[in-house]
Amino acid sequence: MKNALIYPIIVLIVAILVIAVMVTFVLPAFSDLYSTFGVELPATTRALLAITDWTQHYGLWLLAAMIIAVVAGFAYTRTPAGKYQWGKLSLTLPQVGRINLLNELSKCCRNIALLYGSGLPLPEIMTLLIQGTNNKVMAKALTEVQQSMIAGAGLSGPMAKNKVFLPLMVQMTAVGEETGNLDNTLDTVAESYETEADDRTKTMVALITPAMTLFIGLVVGFIALAMVSAMYSIYGQVGL
Repeated sequence: MKNALIYPIIVLIVAILVIAVMVTFVLPAFSDLYSTFGVELPATTRALLAITDWTQHYGLWLLAAMIIAVVAGFAYTRTPAGKYQWGKLSLTLPQVGRINLLNELSKCCRNIALLYGSGLPLPEIMTLLIQGTNNKVMAKALTEVQQSMIAGAGLSGPMAKNKVFLPLMVQMTAVGEETGNLDNTLDTVAESYETEADDRTKTMVALITPAMTLFIGLVVGFIALAMVSAMYSIYGQVGL
């Protein structure tokens, strides 16, 4: 997923830098030029110049506030409560959450299949899975499953009680328990989840990239329209 998102992220960063340069350096120069003629400017140009003026006066404050917010948010995600909330958010965000959940579950299935096939007892496998995940919501769910297993509830039963574990994983785990073929059934689930995660990632990127391009085009087009319409307005009123 990370590799698939590299291009959209680069496009977004470049667009932000270009717009920032235009607002910070290019537009103020045009603002000074327009003011020397003392003519009435079109509404789009006035709106653009108002945004430029606001950015010049309060842009640094806005940037500082954003940096403080990011630092504070990062610090919060280092706390136990913050780690749990971040893990919950990462699994419930539209589109992205489903992909993250599929990746977590596919990794979980792969590890259970590998360790179970090596002869390791399921309670010990759960301990390793809990230690190996960075998502605190997933760790909590696995811990609850482990505790129920120790009490004699099996594996698929406790999984079915937690919404983190998707139906296919629960059903195939039950089949694996009944047939004694848990490693192979969970390998199949892992492959299914990996394929779905890849397909969803490609679809999401295919939607994000043109949407981002359209947004950037609209912003740049608005800036260009405001500048050109102002020049025509000056020509018309001054008679150049």
